[in-house]
Amino acid sequence: MNKNSINRREFLKSSAMVGAAGMVGTGSLLTTSCSGGNASSDKIVYKPLKEPGSYYVPELPDLATDGKELKAGVIGCGGRGSGAAFNWLNAANGVTITALGDTYKDRLDGLASKLKKDKNIDIPEDKRFIGLDAYKQVIDSGVDVVIIATPPSFRPIHFQYATEKGKHSFLEKPVCVDPVGYRLIVATARQAQAKNLCVITGTQRRHQRNYVEAYKKVMEGTIGEITGGNVYWNGGKLWHKDRQAGWSDCECMIRDWVNWKWLSGDHIVEQHVHNIDVFTWFSGLKPIKAVGFGSRQRRVTGDQYDNFSIDFTMENGIHLHSMCRQIDGCADSVSEFIQGAKGSLYTDAGNKAIIKDLAGNEIWKYDFETEKANFKQTDPYTLEHVNWINLIRAGKSIDQASEIAVPNMAAIMGRESAYTGGATTWEAMTAAPLDLMPKDLSLIGKMDMTGFVVPISGKPYIKQ
Repeated sequence: MNKNSINRREFLKSSAMVGAAGMVGTGSLLTTSCSGGNASSDKIVYKPLKEPGSYYVPELPDLATDGKELKAGVIGCGGRGSGAAFNWLNAANGVTITALGDTYKDRLDGLASKLKKDKNIDIPEDKRFIGLDAYKQVIDSGVDVVIIATPPSFRPIHFQYATEKGKHSFLEKPVCVDPVGYRLIVATARQAQAKNLCVITGTQRRHQRNYVEAYKKVMEGTIGEITGGNVYWNGGKLWHKDRQAGWSDCECMIRDWVNWKWLSGDHIVEQHVHNIDVFTWFSGLKPIKAVGFGSRQRRVTGDQYDNFSIDFTMENGIHLHSMCRQIDGCADSVSEFIQGAKGSLYTDAGNKAIIKDLAGNEIWKYDFETEKANFKQTDPYTLEHVNWINLIRAGKSIDQASEIAVPNMAAIMGRESAYTGGATTWEAMTAAPLDLMPKDLSLIGKMDMTGFVVPISGKPYIKQ
């Protein structure tokens, strides 16, 4: 196959295997409880939502336990791939990077130079692979694990090949952009479990200590049964790349991937999946219906929206409101609010995890100062690699791919509802034939660009 062309349909293999297997574990971290009155003598007994030991809690030491030497290959050498490469190297002793792959040489060489300068790791020329099929060469180069940080649309294909070859995978989020990719992720995750592989995803809040401790508190029953919630990623404009002379249609889109829905899934999928994941993780629920709207106000490239507002109906009938925006000069919030029958939880990625009772009294909060006093490593991007390496070295499997597929599909449902103006359902969307990968994808020459249009609610947006 020509390395400068790809047909997704050639890679999508049928599989009857569905479902997911999780891990069960325990863990503990330092936190601080706060309450009105004498908390020590007046301790409240809560009815747990889940019994301890029946849900997975990662162990999050500063550094992974020493053990087997591990060689990683990085697929996708842009900003997040480069960041994940150094997170991997900072997470443990006895780990290295031996192969790199990217669509474009300048990005690959940029990471190679940084590895040499900062870590004295020299990636030889014969381990630097370029093109749309570079992922195969990285995976086949003798690595033990792969870090998959390509644009999201390619991740299901890369994960499938890595699993076929018996490699442990770190998948950046989101893990897919459409229902075809979703089904491949779920099937491949099942295959990875059968091979006892460790699959971790880049939804780093699952490895952020304030979120992990808040999750444990909710499982202990501190806010009671979950009755609803609100999740937000409202922030400013992300980056964009103006088209340069000599760039083909494909190169223009891939270098500007965060602004094209076939590559990123739109920002509700690419970015806001973090916040949706917090709610589906804590509640254990998936959405059965989504109704929402969105629009494009100030985005300057690509074919995406820059704001969404979605009402999700969860499978037990409660509602989740999801809001995300990428527009400068507006009120920002990157946070989650979960309402329970006995109280509420507020979390954010910066410095808060707070539980209040129904009267608004603060009864628990995570103590970041105590964390800093007791741990040297507080970066969740590194801690997810610490956990991954520990599991690999212990011979334990974990499947986060199918777990993250749930909020990922929820985001796809919300996007499609906003795009079309109609309601979407879990049952219909998970079975839908929607495949955003261009049929004529080629790194060179012209592509049919007429299908890349900004959706207008109530009108079809995919060229038939």
